[in-house]
Order: sequence, then structure tokens, then C-alpha cells
Amino acid sequence: MREVAWDKIVEAVAACCIEANCNLNPDVEEALRSAGESEITETGRSVLGCLLENACIAREERVAICQDTGMVVVFVTLGQEVHISGGLLTDAIDEGVRRGYAEGFLRKSVVDDPLLRRNTGDNTPAVIHLSLVAGDGLLIELSPKGFGSENMSALAMLKPSDGVEGVRRFVLDTVDKAGANPCPPIVIGVGLGGTMEKAALMAKHALLRPLDRHHPLPHLRELETGLLREINRLGIGPAGLGGKTTALGVHVESYPTHIAGLPVAVNISCHVTRHASVTL
Repeated sequence: MREVAWDKIVEAVAACCIEANCNLNPDVEEALRSAGESEITETGRSVLGCLLENACIAREERVAICQDTGMVVVFVTLGQEVHISGGLLTDAIDEGVRRGYAEGFLRKSVVDDPLLRRNTGDNTPAVIHLSLVAGDGLLIELSPKGFGSENMSALAMLKPSDGVEGVRRFVLDTVDKAGANPCPPIVIGVGLGGTMEKAALMAKHALLRPLDRHHPLPHLRELETGLLREINRLGIGPAGLGGKTTALGVHVESYPTHIAGLPVAVNISCHVTRHASVTL
């Protein structure tokens, strides 16, 4: 049994909140730079250049890349041989978010009730997903999710007979309807299978995968590359002003499902696609 101290988790989560909000991930930065070289419209190239400049300023000045610093989503992979000493894991994560958003001067965007709408004042609670695995490791993957893109996400319970064509059509329709709202160029996570909530969870988790890493299964890798190609033919372009760079990547995750169903979830992220991780 290995012990991990509560306050170490708090410190790590706080640091991840600031890191994710102020530093554009290298794979996203490289994708934006590459897109700027191949974008066919002058306006699109200009927008992509502004996004890179903005990311550079945020990194150097240690300020948020975007004013919407999101609701914090945390994926925890916890080994069964780990004991959290000094308090509850969920409390440590929320305390880390509380401190990180205060220390980083990040906007507090969470309300305590979806109808009464009172701001909690510290961006808590986080949305926490826990996976138990063998061993004594603790991996925390943190993603502040802005709602300009989150609001454009969608779920469909397709019929098995809809097949890959139905999946393809639903993803394309979702992106097309989203248009400029999620601040393109976007990254798209797709969850296939499981149940309604499992598909949505996979779609969110898929956004954490590096842009240059495709699914290992050939048929899903083909679906990813085909969708990216078709999405970039929609003409939405950077900031929705036209061009061929509507998306930087499409990532698919899948899970076994029921004989009568084909759940499909699409989670859209803006060009920032913020995330940071730590292993304790």
C-alpha cells in the first residue's frame, strides 16, 4: 500500500489548473502553425496567426489564453494499492481547483444550481470521473472545459442499422450546426457504444489524446481521418470566417454496446483544447 498525501493532490491540481489555462499544449500549437501554412484563405491565415500570437502572450505573461476558463473536468486513474491520507480525494481536487483559480486569477464560471444560477465564487465543484486500476499509481488528467464549445456538443441514440454512415452523418451535422460558435478550428471527440452516459464520457476523454495519435484499430483510425477530411470541407474555417481549417483533429473512442443500440456522442472543443496531467 502506498500513501499519497491530501495536500500533495491539492498542490498538483492547483498547478494543473494554471498550467492548462495559460499554456497552449505543444501538439495544438504545432497543429495551428501547420494549418497556417496550408490554409487557403488570407483571412484564415490571419486568424490562425492571431491565435498563435495570443497563445504566446498568454504563456509569457502567465495569463489565461481565453477569458472562459471553463468548468474543470478531472479524470482520475487510481491504483487500488493507493491510500489517500489526510482527507477525501474529491475534496482535495476541489480545494486544488479553488486555489488554482484564485492564484492564477482565472475567471470563476461555476454556478451552484442550474436554475437558481448563484456563482460559487471559486469555480468549484469540479466534475470528477474516477477509474480504479491495479497497482499503486495515481494519474490526474485535468481539462478546463469552456462552454462556447461544450454547448455545441450532442448525443444520438442511433439504430444499429444506421452503421458507420449514420455515425458519420451525425458527426458532420453536429459540426455543421455548431458553425462558428465553438471558436474553430476545433477538436472533436467522438464516443461510440456503451450506453448514453458512457458514450458522452468517452467523447470527453477523447479530447485529451494528442492530436498526432490516431486510434490503434484500423476501422476507427479510418473513421477519424475520414471525418477530419470531410469536416474541413465544410468551409467553416478559422473563427467561422471561411477556409479549410475547421478542425485540427477528430478522436474516436469506443466500447461494447447492446445488440439494439448504437450510441454516439460528439464533444466539441475550441482550438485551445486545454488539458494538463500529473502522476503522483
